[in-house]
Amino acid sequence: MNIRLFKPSLGSEELSAVKDAFDRSWVGLGPRVNEFEEKWAEFVGAKLAIGVNSATAALHLALATFRFPEGKKVLVPSLTFSATASAVLYNRLIPVFVDSDPITLGMDLEDMKRKFNKDVVAVMPVHYAGHPVPMELLMPWAREYGLKVVEDCAHTSGAIYKGKALGTWGDIGCYSFEEKKLMTTGDGGMMVTNEPELFKDVKAMRWVGIDKDNWKTAQTYTHKNHNALHWFYELNVLGYKYNMNDLAASIGLQQLQKLPTMNTRRSEIIHQYVDGLKDVEGVKPLLPYEPYNYVYQMFGIRAQKRDELMIHLKSHGIATGCHYTPLSLQPLFKEWGGNCPYIEQEANRFITLPLHADLTDEEVNYIIEKIVQFKS
Repeated sequence: MNIRLFKPSLGSEELSAVKDAFDRSWVGLGPRVNEFEEKWAEFVGAKLAIGVNSATAALHLALATFRFPEGKKVLVPSLTFSATASAVLYNRLIPVFVDSDPITLGMDLEDMKRKFNKDVVAVMPVHYAGHPVPMELLMPWAREYGLKVVEDCAHTSGAIYKGKALGTWGDIGCYSFEEKKLMTTGDGGMMVTNEPELFKDVKAMRWVGIDKDNWKTAQTYTHKNHNALHWFYELNVLGYKYNMNDLAASIGLQQLQKLPTMNTRRSEIIHQYVDGLKDVEGVKPLLPYEPYNYVYQMFGIRAQKRDELMIHLKSHGIATGCHYTPLSLQPLFKEWGGNCPYIEQEANRFITLPLHADLTDEEVNYIIEKIVQFKS
C-alpha cells in the first residue's frame, strides 16, 4: 500500500464550481467570497466572518485589529505551527511560550497564569489537533485581566464545545482551509467575531488598505455624482494582500456542504484507531480523543521508539509525521524559548498517523496491523 498522511477530499462538485467562476470571468475577490463569508458565519454562529488567503493572514490581522503598543506580550502555546507565534512577531509584539497540558496537549492553564505579567495584552489558545482548550476556564481569567483572546482553530472546523462553536468563545476566531485541513480551498482562511466593530477595518486591511464600503464617507460623495465616483477609494489603514478570491471561495462553498459528512468519517476512523491500538504496549493515543464529541484534524500516538516505528511504517508504505517541534526550541524564537520543559521533552515521542476522509477501513486496519507487528 501507499497511504498518504493527509489528503484533500475533492470531487466533481468543486470542479463544477470552479468552472462556474471561469465562465463568469470572475476569479478574484468577488461575490463568491461574500457568499462564503455569510455561510461560514451562519455555520459557526458568528455575527461576522471575513475570508482571507490563509489562517496565517487571519492570525496576523486578528492581532492587528487591537493595535497593541509595540513590545507588548502575547501568551501562545509552544506546541503549535509557526504561524501562531509568527503573527505575534508580525505585529511587533513578543511571544511568551506556554507549556502543554500533559493530557490534552493544549495550553497548560497553570503555566499560562504563571507566565502572565503586566505587559501581556492577549492570549492565543490553539485547539491542538482539534481537542478543545477549556475555554470556560480560560475566558473568565482573560477577562479578569483585560486580555484579548484570539482562538487558533486551524485544526478544527464545526466543533461544538459546551454548547458553543470553537472559534466563537474568544474575541476573534481563526480557521484554516489549507489543503491538509478538515476542509480546503487550496489555501485560505477565515476569521470570525461576535463584535462586528472589531472588524471595521479588516476588509481594508486584507486588500491593500482598500475597502469599497468606506468610499461613501468621502466628502465629495453625493447623490449627484454617485455614478461618476464608482472608481473612487480611500486609504485609511495599512493593508496587505491577504484577500480570498472567488476560485477559492467556490471550492469552499462546496466543501462546507460536505464538511459534516467528512467530519463524521474522520470520527469513525479515529474510533477505529483507538479501539485497534488500545492493547498495544508502548503506544498510546496522543490525546484523550472524543471523536463523537469534537472534530479532529490529526490523529497521533505517543511511542517509546518513535523513530524506529516511523521507519518501520514507512517501509510498509505508510506516511507519518511529527506535529510539532515545539516553537520554544526553534532558532527563530530562541530569545524567548527554552522555557516549556514538559513539551520540549515529550514531543520526541509523537507520531502523526494518516487521517483524512477518504481513508478506508482496510487502510486503517493495515496501519494498525503494522504498528502491532512492530511491537510484537
